[in-house]
Amino acid sequence: MTRYIPKAVEILSASCDLTVHKGRAFPSKKDIIKNVSNKDGLLCSLSDVIDNEVIVATKKLRVISSYSVGYDHIDIDTATRYGICVTYTPEVLTETTADLAFTLLLTTARRITEADVLVRSGQWRSGWKYDFMLGSDINGKTLGIIGLGRIGSAVAKRSNGFKMRVLYHDRNRLPIEKEDELAVEYRSLEDLLKESDFVSIHLPLNNDTFHLFNEQKLKLMKPTSYLINTARGSIIDEKALIRALKQKWIAGAGLDVFETEPISRNNLLLKMNNIVLAPHVGSSTTETREKMAEVAAMNLLNVLNGKKPLYEVKS
Repeated sequence: MTRYIPKAVEILSASCDLTVHKGRAFPSKKDIIKNVSNKDGLLCSLSDVIDNEVIVATKKLRVISSYSVGYDHIDIDTATRYGICVTYTPEVLTETTADLAFTLLLTTARRITEADVLVRSGQWRSGWKYDFMLGSDINGKTLGIIGLGRIGSAVAKRSNGFKMRVLYHDRNRLPIEKEDELAVEYRSLEDLLKESDFVSIHLPLNNDTFHLFNEQKLKLMKPTSYLINTARGSIIDEKALIRALKQKWIAGAGLDVFETEPISRNNLLLKMNNIVLAPHVGSSTTETREKMAEVAAMNLLNVLNGKKPLYEVKS
């Protein structure tokens, strides 16, 4: 294990000879290779790069269990070539991540972060004014969801309470009955960006989605619209987003993920007040993290015991 995760340790230590990376610092690639070289299984996190070099260095690895829903940190092709099963933890974090996406939407539109700073810093010195801290309504607005999988669908359901019109774009259009069930309308990506007041990204990171949101796409959005990303940072070209926020191509953004994590102290996003930033906490609740640990541990044990894992990544 590359991290000490109490629930996973509890489950695995009962039936495995377990080695856990010590200390709070992330293990280096050298550490991972050293610790996994003669192991049957590896339980890793999203911060661990399990690339070709790591996989090739293993002698008997049978399973890589990732404590995450994303798996772009693992070289799936190499793992498959070496006959190594890769597993992950979807579903258990769907509702929690959808909650955060909607939290960012609300916080960004109503300028809650700015308001909090204003009060705490002692700069709130006047009474009520008609044009003070004006934000945007959410109720009745149009929400565009890009990627209507588990999390995207959960966000769509939450929007019903705000009487929002929901548009979506995905590689494959849903059956009409599913669209009716979720109360969503299909659009091309370009039309969705032009029509939406809020755009929420729920896509995996791959060659097709890397920098999907570039200058061209951002300029299609309304100047009054907001961009929300709880998926992967590199889906957005951050340099283009900085220009979009500076030059008011869009009204604001809410991000839980970034191209480089942790974010650099000199990143220009930190100097902007029309953006809400969170440190990749989409699944960060006590309940969800414990469920993820259980799933990650059971995925690993199932493979080692010759059983089908709960969730396997297909190459």
